Amino acid sequence: MTIKTSRGTTSRRAKAAASDADHRDLYAGLIRLHVLHHACKETVYGLAMIEELRRHGYELSAGTLYPILHGLEQKGLLTSVKQRRGGAERRMYCATKLGHAALIAAKTKVRELFGELFEDEEGGET
Repeated sequence: MTIKTSRGTTSRRAKAAASDADHRDLYAGLIRLHVLHHACKETVYGLAMIEELRRHGYELSAGTLYPILHGLEQKGLLTSVKQRRGGAERRMYCATKLGHAALIAAKTKVRELFGELFEDEEGGET
């Protein structure tokens, strides 16, 4: 399906991407939680997180993700070290004790919020 606009036609996919861009500020916290979740489970690095987030429908560039990683590190939620693998050097991130505690607290808040967000749908309302 395509949508006719004053500039021509726009595909449904392009329309959805534009809609996602309009709501990017709403997703920022979810992305941070997603990164923290993975960093609590294992050591992560930027490119792998970009690929993981893409699997969930988030299209982030390195210029968007790395400031997120650095911000989480500045807040004490992540720590990082440079590791050389082959010829490439990577900055590897893992969650700190504070990061683990923050994720536990966030899970409680997310459960409460998601319960409220979806309780109306169980009754047939939107």
